[in-house]
Amino acid sequence: MEIVILVVVIAVVALAAISGLVVTGRRKKAAGPQETRTPESTTETPTRTAEPTVGEETEAPPEGARRTIEEVGLPEAEAEAPVTPEAAEAAPEVEIPAPAAGRLVRLRARLSRSQNSLGKGLLTLLSREHLDEETWEEVEDTLLTADVGVGPTQELVERLRERVRVLGTRTPEELRGLLREELLTLVGPDMDRTVHTETQGAEDRPGVVLVVGVNGTGKTTTTGKLARVLVADGKSVVLGAADTFRAAAADQLETWGTRVGARTVRGPEAGDPASVAFDAVKQGTEAGADVVLIDTAGRLHTKTGLMDELGKVKRVVEKQGPVDEVLLVLDATTGQNGLVQARVFAEVVDITGIVLTKLDGTAKGGIVISVQRELGVPVKLVGLGEGADDLAPFEPEAFVDALVGEA
Repeated sequence: MEIVILVVVIAVVALAAISGLVVTGRRKKAAGPQETRTPESTTETPTRTAEPTVGEETEAPPEGARRTIEEVGLPEAEAEAPVTPEAAEAAPEVEIPAPAAGRLVRLRARLSRSQNSLGKGLLTLLSREHLDEETWEEVEDTLLTADVGVGPTQELVERLRERVRVLGTRTPEELRGLLREELLTLVGPDMDRTVHTETQGAEDRPGVVLVVGVNGTGKTTTTGKLARVLVADGKSVVLGAADTFRAAAADQLETWGTRVGARTVRGPEAGDPASVAFDAVKQGTEAGADVVLIDTAGRLHTKTGLMDELGKVKRVVEKQGPVDEVLLVLDATTGQNGLVQARVFAEVVDITGIVLTKLDGTAKGGIVISVQRELGVPVKLVGLGEGADDLAPFEPEAFVDALVGEA
């Protein structure tokens, strides 16, 4: 039994020794390749510490390929250099406005669509077989509704009654001709409707046009459109953005000027409007411009302080010379309220001309007659749409023809 135990112990010891030899051999085999790579890794490590690498594919750059920053060219900068001056000088394409002459005639169809109700209404009433007092009262109501005004209405009705009584028989053609003559007389075909843009003083100073009006009448837009009219007539224009209180007013005016190549003089937001107006005239003189258009703030006529400031703008501009034209912009849709505005502005500055905007959006064309009678100054320009070239010089004959329609 002891012999058997001894044999078992010897066998276990032998197996343990054999196992130890096998494990040691495997370790040596595994250690052999690692030792052969060790010199390579130690030689590469200093090279790679200077330039961090990612993965096994990145290798240190060869010594011969290294260049200083002075030796490295910049092809992108060299290619862009010639383009930079051209890009700096690039400007939006300047538009060529439509000629100002005959604009109202070309826009006559648009005007007649909105104004024809007045002429048709009057012709219908005058065509009745018997014109009694009730009919004449309806004629008066039609004229008053169209904002012709009380005084002009009474004059027109009186003359119509006299001429109809003398005429006797009344054909549609005769009535239309009769109504056209009387309306044209009220509109005033002999009034001077020229927008005076030539200087009245020294020849080396541009003509100065001051544009005034209440908020919402389209004053800034009208100033921009007027610039297009003047450019179309071959004049050089400088715009003065003296409306420093309304947000983006200067940007809006500058956009209009850029389209036709007109310079815009502007100041800081909420700055002194009189200072901007003064600088505009000064720069216009230095640049040799023909006309300076000054857009003022659309101040409310009920605020006395603001109206006083408008008077200040005019006085400051006149230190360099007289203002050649003061245009009052009125919204034709406001009717009699527009007359109230006109009276107040006329007390602050000497109005020399009227611009009626949105005349295509109202059937109350009689405002032309009443505002002229109220101020004693002519309507010189009318706005007949939202287009850039829809501001037209007022032509009495074309306007009256739009009222009474075609024969």
